This record gives sequence, C-alpha cells and structure tokens, in this order.
Amino acid sequence: MKITSVLYQLFLERVNNYSAIALSLCLALASAPAIAQQNTIELQDAGSDTSSTEKEPIDYRNLPPLENNSFSQPDLSSPLPADSLNFATGESDYTLGAGDRVNLNIFQVEEYSGDYPVLVDGTISLPLVGRVDVRGLSLKETSDKVSEKYSTYLKRPIITVGLIAPRPLKVGISGEVDNPGSYEVALAGENPQFPSVTDMIQQAGGITTIADVRNVRVRREIKGKEVVYNANLWDLLTKGRIKEDISLRDGDNIFIPTTDEINTQELNRLAQASFGLQSDKPIQVAVVGEVYRPGSHFIQPELLSRGNSGNQANQNRQESIPPRLSQAIGIANGIKPLADVRKVQVNRTSWDGTEKLINVDLWELITAGDTSQDLILQDGDRIVIAKADKLSEAESQKIAAGTISRAEITVNVVGEVVSPGPVQVPPNTPLNNAILAAGGFDSQRANKSEVELVSLKPDGTVEKRKVKIDLGAEVNDETNPVLGQNDVVVVNRSGSTAAFDNVGKVTSPLGGVFGLFNAIFR
Repeated sequence: MKITSVLYQLFLERVNNYSAIALSLCLALASAPAIAQQNTIELQDAGSDTSSTEKEPIDYRNLPPLENNSFSQPDLSSPLPADSLNFATGESDYTLGAGDRVNLNIFQVEEYSGDYPVLVDGTISLPLVGRVDVRGLSLKETSDKVSEKYSTYLKRPIITVGLIAPRPLKVGISGEVDNPGSYEVALAGENPQFPSVTDMIQQAGGITTIADVRNVRVRREIKGKEVVYNANLWDLLTKGRIKEDISLRDGDNIFIPTTDEINTQELNRLAQASFGLQSDKPIQVAVVGEVYRPGSHFIQPELLSRGNSGNQANQNRQESIPPRLSQAIGIANGIKPLADVRKVQVNRTSWDGTEKLINVDLWELITAGDTSQDLILQDGDRIVIAKADKLSEAESQKIAAGTISRAEITVNVVGEVVSPGPVQVPPNTPLNNAILAAGGFDSQRANKSEVELVSLKPDGTVEKRKVKIDLGAEVNDETNPVLGQNDVVVVNRSGSTAAFDNVGKVTSPLGGVFGLFNAIFR
C-alpha cells in the first residue's frame, strides 16, 4: 500500500514537470512574433536595412484628429474639417427629460400600467420599484431599464413605453440672425413634429446679409458628449437637399457664422428664401460723402400686399422689398456732380462687432444694369461715397440720368427774363435750357449776348464768371455749361436799356415839376 502511494506521487510530479515545460514552450512561441516586431521597429528606427519590403515607421505626431472628438469642446466659430462638411445627420431618437409625460403598459399587470410624468430630477416614480432615472433615454432604452427594474418582481416583464405629452423644446440660436437668443417651441401629440433649423432661423427674424449659410452649426449633446453637425442651407436652397435642414432636439444650439466673402448676387436669392432676409421693419443707415443730405436716415420698408390664401399664417405675414443702396441715396437727396460712383463703400457690422467692408460699383448699375450692385442694406450700415478727381461730360450725363441722382435740381434765373426766380430742372441741365425754363430773355431789355453765372462749388467756394451766350450751341463749358444745384444765372440789361433807365432817373424829378405846372394852369 505504501509502495503504491509513493509511485502515484512520483507519477504526479512527473506529469506536472511535463506540463510546466509544455506551458513554457507555448508562451515562448506566442511572444516570438511580438519580439520580432519590436526588433523590426527598433532596427527601422536605427536606419538599418532589414529586408526589401521594409516599411516606413509610423509618426504618431502627425496622425489625423479623431472625428467628433469628445475630449475637447467644439468651437462653433472655427471651420469644421473638410471631411465633416457633408456629415450625414439622420434622425436621432427623442430623449426624455423633465416635463415629459409617458405611458407605461406592463403586459398583464394593469394595476401598474398608466401615465407617469417625468419629474424635475429626470425620474419617474413607479409602483414597487420606486424612482427610475430616465433622463436622456430614448423610449426603447426606458422600456429596457424599467423591465430590468421589474424583473425582480415579475418573471418575464414585457413593458411598452409611449410618449403622451412631450415637453416644450428649448433651442438657442446665435450669430448672424436678426434676433439671437433662446426660443421655446411647444410640441403636441403622440407624434410631435420637431422644428428644423430653417424654422428656428425664421422665428429668430431671418439671417443677416453677411450670414454664411453654407456652414450653419448645430451643437447637440448625445449621451453626455457634444457633437457638432454642419447644415449647408445653400444646398437646401439651390439643390433641394432636404437633409441639410436638420431636425432639432431639446437643448440644441444653432450658430450662424459670418461669411468671409460677400456675394451680392447670392443676396438676391437669399432674400427670397423662407429663412432669408426679413425686411418688415425700418432700418437706420448713415450716408456720408458726396450726397446733398448726409447723415443718419431711416428707410421704411415697402410692403407688398398678398393675395388671398387658405393659410392663415400666410395671410398675416407681410412681404416687403428689402431696402437697397439706391433707396438710401435717394433719401439723402441724391449724389453730387463729383461723386465717385465706382468706389462706393458700405461698412457693415457682424454679430461679434467686427466690420465688413463691401465695395460697390454703381457705374455698372447705371450703364450695364447690374442689379447686384444695388446692394441690399441692413440696419446699422454706413455708406461712404467718395469724391471723384475728374468726370467727363459723357459720364456726368449718364450719372445724372440714373436713379441715384436727384430727379430735379433748383436753379435761380434772375434779371431780364420773362419769369425770373427759382426754376426746377433735371440734373445737369445746360445754361440755355435754364434760361428757356424761365420764359426766355426779355426781348426789349435783356442782354442776350452775355450772362453772369454764380456757382457753389463742392468744396464750399463760390465761383462767379461771365458766359457768352449762344442759344444754338451744344453743351460745352464755354458757352453752354451744365448747371448744378442752387446755381444762379444773372441776365443783365442791354446797353440801350441801361442808358434809357439812367435818363429816366435823371429826368424823373423834372417830369414831376412840369406835371405840377400843368395841373396849376389847367
């Protein structure tokens, strides 16, 4: 018996030794590839030639950043990476929060089924299990969590969760919109219609004229992580890509950045969009430089009447024409003769207080009909119209005929004309036309060969000169110059008329004496 026990112990010891050897061999074989790989990397780092298929070492410092990196807060004002611009958003599930009301249907347990409100702390209070935290959970996740709680009391709990009354959504919007801030949207029904990005922009008064509609950002918190989506509303407007109009959820934040370059042609398209420029309120702009009435001016919107429509919301909505640059110049009484219409500048303030400079060429509007140069204005714009060094006669005539010039100017024609006094004439009217507007020369008393012209120059000085009259001459600076606002034309008496008037002054006392004698002797 003892011999058998000793043999058994020797057998077990031998088996254990063999097992240890086998295990050591397995571990050595398993670690051999890792050691070989490490040696290969070390050799590559040292620059040795290991094989013909040698690969470059990985530089971990230049690896591309992770998409939607949750370790850093997203900066809504910085541009998204190029590969994130067309990020497919899709529809995210509705998540529960304080204020929701849900219905729990526990299969074959009607006494525990019913409607339950989500409390302020994000929990629902249920029979037996007490409070269950459902904050941030979808309806499916809530069903799974409640089923897990009831599994202690029910053998196979089957629980269905439905949304009875959703809470109002709170959405923040900032950037290039007329009325940034926080907005609350009420939802109704078991299948609520969530607002979209364009809905909220429209509710916030529409975009401004310098909004970057290609990079509208939507920031959303999902499972405790912040994700930033990009909505390209220009593609929505021009290509009809409805997925760009992201469906919003509670707590979303919308940011509309400022565009780097302003495309005046795109502004006309954006003005027609439902979420675009809304111009139903008066705006205040400043016009300075070569205009007759510089300063601050209010521009009232020109409202358009709408036809009868079955939609009550459309009936209550007033459409209007966006205020434009030519309208502001018109309120400032038009441009002066030496205005440089090729270099009009509009200074516009963005959402963060920085200024955008927009250069406008009104010459293209006058000569080529480029309506994109008639810039759509927004509240707070500052319009600067510089003075030109020199304008040709042909350019002056074209500018005077344009809508940015005054419809009429006042010229004073005094002296020996039929109807002396101020006359209203079109801008850049020549001297001969102004005399004819005053009824022409007095045929018996006027000096028809020469007149005096008194002009107020743009620099504030007064110029007085004599002009030889040639009623058959074309417009020229010598005999038929172009008149400006408040110019004075003095038509003097002819030489014979002046002589007779002087004789009359001398003889007028004698005439009075002779008249007295005639009266006495009669």
